[in-house]
Amino acid sequence: MGDGQDGGVVGAGDGSTDWLGGISVRLMLGAETTGGRFSVVEHRLMPRELAAPMHRHTREDEYSVVTDGSVGFVLGDDTVTAGPGDLVRKPRDQWHTFFNAGDTEARLLEIISPAGFERFFADLVPLFPPDAPPDLDAMAEAAARYGLDMDFESLPELVARFELAAPPELDDGA
Repeated sequence: MGDGQDGGVVGAGDGSTDWLGGISVRLMLGAETTGGRFSVVEHRLMPRELAAPMHRHTREDEYSVVTDGSVGFVLGDDTVTAGPGDLVRKPRDQWHTFFNAGDTEARLLEIISPAGFERFFADLVPLFPPDAPPDLDAMAEAAARYGLDMDFESLPELVARFELAAPPELDDGA
């Protein structure tokens, strides 16, 4: 792969993939490669999986390009479903979330501008132990460092409304 200034290819198998429950995170381009202008993260979502509680970014805009499957997005008061080739805009300060709206794995690319927020995902990895619910208090602390507001109380309503898999934190009284 090049340094972002002289071109290059990020291959389908390049980089490592981490899992945060039923959503994966693979950094494809980070701040150091793009001069801080933007980052690109690939997410895979297991069937009927919610990516996150309702949240809003105060420092960056996000653009999601669905590459496989069917992905639902809650954008403020609106709900849309996007398929392969569709791009969904999520401007800073807009409450939003997304989820796999289908029964097969979905995949999307997140373009985040400016870069920097991609580091949040690396901070989350240790908070998702394989055999226990994630540490919501530590997640909230990490979110605050990145200017991210998260509404954990939205989880039960989102799961019920869209018939999604219940995240493990709901089994622990969240």
